[in-house]
Amino acid sequence: MLAKHESEMKALAVKLFEINAFKFGDFKMKVGINSPVYFDLRVIVSYPDVLDQLSNLLVEYIKQKKLTCDHVCGVPYTALPIATLISIKNSKPMLVRRKEAKDYGTRKMIEGKYNAGDNCLIIEDVVTSGSSILDTVKDLRAEGIAVTDAVVVVDREQGGAANIAENSVRMHSLFTLSYLLNVLQEAGKVEEATVQSVAKYIAGCQIRSDGTFMSDQPKIVNEFSRTKMRFEARADLAKAKIAKDLFKLMATKKTNLCIAADVTSTDEILKIAEVCGPHICLLKTHVDIIENFNISFVQALKSLAEKHNFLIMEDRKFADIGNTTALQYANGIYKIAEWANLVTVHSLPGQSIIQGIKSVAANVESRGVFLLTEMSSQGNLINDKYKEGTIKMATEGLDTDFIAGIVCQSAECFAFPGLIQLTPGVKIDEGSDNLGQRYNTPEFVVKEKGADIGVVGRGILNASSIEKAASLYRDRLWSAYCDRVGLSAN
Repeated sequence: MLAKHESEMKALAVKLFEINAFKFGDFKMKVGINSPVYFDLRVIVSYPDVLDQLSNLLVEYIKQKKLTCDHVCGVPYTALPIATLISIKNSKPMLVRRKEAKDYGTRKMIEGKYNAGDNCLIIEDVVTSGSSILDTVKDLRAEGIAVTDAVVVVDREQGGAANIAENSVRMHSLFTLSYLLNVLQEAGKVEEATVQSVAKYIAGCQIRSDGTFMSDQPKIVNEFSRTKMRFEARADLAKAKIAKDLFKLMATKKTNLCIAADVTSTDEILKIAEVCGPHICLLKTHVDIIENFNISFVQALKSLAEKHNFLIMEDRKFADIGNTTALQYANGIYKIAEWANLVTVHSLPGQSIIQGIKSVAANVESRGVFLLTEMSSQGNLINDKYKEGTIKMATEGLDTDFIAGIVCQSAECFAFPGLIQLTPGVKIDEGSDNLGQRYNTPEFVVKEKGADIGVVGRGILNASSIEKAASLYRDRLWSAYCDRVGLSAN
């Protein structure tokens, strides 16, 4: 540990979390198991200040450990930019190990100028079993290069250090997973329950270098499966404050019902809010279909939201460039930013649309967006590539602290527990209308499709008693959620 650089270490740990260099969820690992924590240090190439800070700490760490070498070699590919900076700052020549030999030219596995007997220090980003480091060691030693030490950014503490030591290589880690988690807890980024859950997983999942477990029947515990976690625990992992607030609201109020107040009269919307407010977590509007919109309506709706403890979401489905969207959000006759806690957004224009809305929302509290990733209408044109890009924007983009969740139709759409899945098209009577809108039952939407919040419109609005219908949908959606996570509905 670098005592004099402790504050820099902690600051870097928090920064890595904030830029999504590591995240929580249910992730498939290279060694073939699922993990509750995933490190993706590749993102640091987009943050030169973070890359520079990390390399400076590693250089100091190498000096403190008195590790001498003739060359440095980064394990391909993530560690290569880190190793490059260490090479420059330490004035040590760099070697590059290929993942596979070229089938033309020299066909060399190791690139660079070296002599047999030279000593090389290996640089790696993250170690689980240590297999990637050992592959690099093997290729370097095949060229007559001595390898005695490896420096890694993060040791996941799952047996990698011991596996590497069996091959006469000492592993030195700047961070351990335990240290990172404790720093995040100290900084208020995660709760103690998160730290304990990951610790339980690590203890039950020690891995040999060949990917097999160190015990015949390992007890592998991953408590971060999105659809199995309770809302309270997921609030701890959410990056967006509005998502944290909504998770806690649902857990406290015991409702995951969103009512779609898709009607054209302000009086009718206010009646729906008054009668159904006690049963919902969200009230969804389409403000541009209201025929008598006025400022007093907005004030009354906000008062009812405060009275009955629900949030307001304008289903605007913004889809323009950032500047235009910011104007649509803040100005015009609706001034959506002043009263809607959440808005829906298409990812089609790219990151700029989030940045445009966020720039306006900086002046108000409790604001965020839901990204539209899938639709419930038949024949919609959203494809897998579009969905993948949208999820990447929500989980790896620059504005994850403003994205509350995803509007989608399937549990497989995303894995990160800190995002909320909102699914429309909920109706006790399954089927479709004459305009291609498909409906599914509350139980199917929550248990099979992975919805956290079910959106109900005509199933409630067309009922003889909207209050009784709202109560029924609330109970069935909440009961389905409780069944999904193993919680008593009472």
